[in-house]
Amino acid sequence: MQESDREIVLDALSIHERVVQMGQAISRDYATGNLLVIGVLKGAFVFMADLIRAIDIPLVVDFIQVSSYGHASSSSGDIIVRSKPTIAVQDYDLLLVEDIIDSGLTLQWLSNHFISQGARSVKICALIDKAERRAHQVQLDYCGFSVPDGFLVGYGLDFNEQYRHLPAIYHLKTPV
Repeated sequence: MQESDREIVLDALSIHERVVQMGQAISRDYATGNLLVIGVLKGAFVFMADLIRAIDIPLVVDFIQVSSYGHASSSSGDIIVRSKPTIAVQDYDLLLVEDIIDSGLTLQWLSNHFISQGARSVKICALIDKAERRAHQVQLDYCGFSVPDGFLVGYGLDFNEQYRHLPAIYHLKTPV
């Protein structure tokens, strides 16, 4: 990625400070719970790694890989489950961790799915909220940042599997 192709949206320090605040809030809210944190791969893995280190209560970690994008930059409307969690969710308080919420389709589907599987509760945590793109009703319980529309990369967010390694979040001016 060249300097001319990107514009910084969130610097690494701002992200770190917000993730710590979110971890503190989650720790307070789940102090007496049985917390299972499920990250939505691949985009949430960097955010989730930092987030669970900011949570100071016992927790269990697992992942799910789903997609509503395929290889496109906007949702296809279909949910594809690529890999399931290995831990049964019954009797856990579930925290779904996502990189970005835009249409809300994936998280609405996941919330309903995990409730039907016996989770005691399901809350949603996302680093980025693009509320203006919301087409499906979801309750966002923990939000890092509200960001206007634009294609974002860095800090786990990708374009064609590239740019996840960047420590900040950038608006990609012209996706190649």
